[in-house]
Amino acid sequence: MENQQLQEFITKASLKAQVAMGKQYLEISVDAKDLMGIATLLKESKEMLFDYLFCQSAVDYVSHLTIVYHLESTTFRHRVVLKAKIADTIKPEINSVYDLWMGAEYHEREIFDLFGVNFINHPDLRKMFLDADWVGYPLRKDYKDEINMVER
Repeated sequence: MENQQLQEFITKASLKAQVAMGKQYLEISVDAKDLMGIATLLKESKEMLFDYLFCQSAVDYVSHLTIVYHLESTTFRHRVVLKAKIADTIKPEINSVYDLWMGAEYHEREIFDLFGVNFINHPDLRKMFLDADWVGYPLRKDYKDEINMVER
């Protein structure tokens, strides 16, 4: 399926998703509360079959956080980027996509550790890189570390 066809299919299937062509991939943007609906559609619909999560990351835009999912269909060889916006930067949380893509387990643990995002229903959400007593989230733009002189 070409990007234009993917865009039409997703637009018809979900009124809550904003779909646009990005620099490289088709980009689908949703609010965090709408993530599971569109993610399930992408994974399970026979027209889509996005069965491979090849990258998951987070971006701090100061006013909000965005979780970015790069997905591929190994059957149809098409790719999309799914972006979920988290408005609450004080206590950010979003549903885990582990049940859909098991590869999300370590991506989500890394994002939890370095950005402070709580992934609801994650099977083993714990720190991955930082010590248990570490204060703050080093990849957040508001992070300050006076001891190591790290500022963003």
